[in-house]
Formats: sequence, C-alpha cells, structure tokens
Amino acid sequence: QVQLVESGGGLVQAGGSLRLSCAASGRTFSTYTMGWFRQAPGKEREFVAAISWSFGTTYYADSVKGRFTISRDKVKNTVYLQMNSLKPEDTAVYYCAATRVGGRAPETYDYWGQGTQVTVSS
Repeated sequence: QVQLVESGGGLVQAGGSLRLSCAASGRTFSTYTMGWFRQAPGKEREFVAAISWSFGTTYYADSVKGRFTISRDKVKNTVYLQMNSLKPEDTAVYYCAATRVGGRAPETYDYWGQGTQVTVSS
C-alpha cells in the first residue's frame, strides 16, 4: 500500500523558513515524479514544485522560484521542500504527491499525502 506522509508544517513569521518532508513507502518510486501542491481556503489546489526521482530534475511554480527548493533522498525515500522568505500568501495546506507521467496538473498525480498546514503570519 502506497503511503505519502508529510510533516514539517507549522506557524512562521513572514520572512522565515520551514522545511517540509514527505516520507514515501509501499512501492518503488524510481520512475515517478514527486510533487508538492498547496491549497488555500477557497482556492483551487495549485502546483508548487516537482522533482524526478531518478534524475533529480526540478520544476517550480513562478510564485516560489528562487525561494523554495525541492530535493529528494533516495536512501531515506523522502522528498523535501525547503521554503525560505515565506510570505503570508504562502499560507495553505501543502500536499505531497506522486505521478508516473509528470506535469503540473493535479489530476495527473496518482498518489497523495494527507497534507500539512503552513501558516505565515504578517
């Protein structure tokens, strides 16, 4: 059974940093792309960043480019999202997800975690 378990969310002041983790289990993810999405109240789920498990190629939404960094640890089977220079508009529930086909559309992702809340105060 595939499981993606996020952790690391919390409350931080604007300008601060957080690191989210996503522990993946239940299958081999070598052919997958791992992504982070977020959803704020009243808004649609939006793409944040993604990384190909095998090659480490990274992709970012324009809104987080230069502030967020996605990475993966193949030994620990864990994906990270380092978030720096956080802004109040980054406040959302952050989800980890996995896809075999890649891309930025949520509907192309096969597996999802339960989400972790990130709140940035001004």
